[in-house]
Amino acid sequence: MYVSGFTFVRNAIKFDYPIVEAIESILPVCNEVVVAVGNSDDGTLDLIKSILSDKIRIIETKWDDSLREGGRVLAIETNKAFDAINPAANWAFYIQGDECFHENGVEAVKQAMITYKDDTQVDGLLFNYRHFYGSYDFVGDSRKWYRKEIRVIKNNKRIRSFRDAQGFRKDDNTKLHVKPVQAFIHHYGWVKHPKDMMAKQQSFHRMWHDDNWVDKYVPKKESFDYSGIDSLVKFNGTHPMAMQARIERINWNLGFDPSRKKYNLKLWLLYIIEKLTGWRIGEYKNYRKI
Repeated sequence: MYVSGFTFVRNAIKFDYPIVEAIESILPVCNEVVVAVGNSDDGTLDLIKSILSDKIRIIETKWDDSLREGGRVLAIETNKAFDAINPAANWAFYIQGDECFHENGVEAVKQAMITYKDDTQVDGLLFNYRHFYGSYDFVGDSRKWYRKEIRVIKNNKRIRSFRDAQGFRKDDNTKLHVKPVQAFIHHYGWVKHPKDMMAKQQSFHRMWHDDNWVDKYVPKKESFDYSGIDSLVKFNGTHPMAMQARIERINWNLGFDPSRKKYNLKLWLLYIIEKLTGWRIGEYKNYRKI
């Protein structure tokens, strides 16, 4: 069995993406990791080259900055990396530059890959998610955060990155048939120093909207205000080992009170039902569990 990892990145240093940690977290499962490094304004290419692993293979890409709708450029860059993996690969493990795979799930993922390698009904594997917000101590628990997503797919080029690269679908827009695995992806895209997060926001929204929208809706402030979040809970578990050094370097204090919830009556009722039963009413699922 051969497993290829794949990811894409641009301006990782400028926007403080944990791309090195992301790549290192999937190395134990992969025979190779293809990294599509986009044209950057910083030393991102050298950063990726500095990772000490002979499994890493770099392809250099150029982003189409004219694509300003729905984050489509992110899906295009994802597909470039996926298309460059070893043709002999059975599975492809996708990781984004602000995510990290928790090593507690390594054996579960490996076993699922073995079990379903030749099962033509299975297109991919479905992972659990934790979305950290503001700091490494708090996790978003409201309906705005997706709870599961596909991160391992078969090496089938009919599978394409979907919309803004959150997940995958077939080229005829059908959802993938997936098996859930007891493994977690930690999403750290909302954990940055407030000044770094503000800089990211001003750049990030340009992949979804035109300049008029950005000027109108993205504040021109020095620091990002994390206090507007609707609901967080304290995280008492462990982070991936690849993230430990980064976590120890944290240099700001969120100062958030998780007992505060910013919900109207409807959202309170939905929140309570979910906490009591595990059922998220009306949950969007970009996959079909089999």
